[in-house]
Amino acid sequence: MEQTQVEIKDKFCLTIDEASVYFNIGEKKLRKIVADNIDTGFIIQNGVKFLIKRKQFEVF
Repeated sequence: MEQTQVEIKDKFCLTIDEASVYFNIGEKKLRKIVADNIDTGFIIQNGVKFLIKRKQFEVF
């Protein structure tokens, strides 16, 4: 079975690592932005993992 990779530009949610590459922001700075804006609606928290809603963060 063939596995397909979804490109970062097509993903709905990005991890901190992916968002750092996509938005060209350092990981430490991105983690600070996430911590300061946890209730803004563009962050999804799954346990200790944070996901960033790509399109909403682009608007932010």
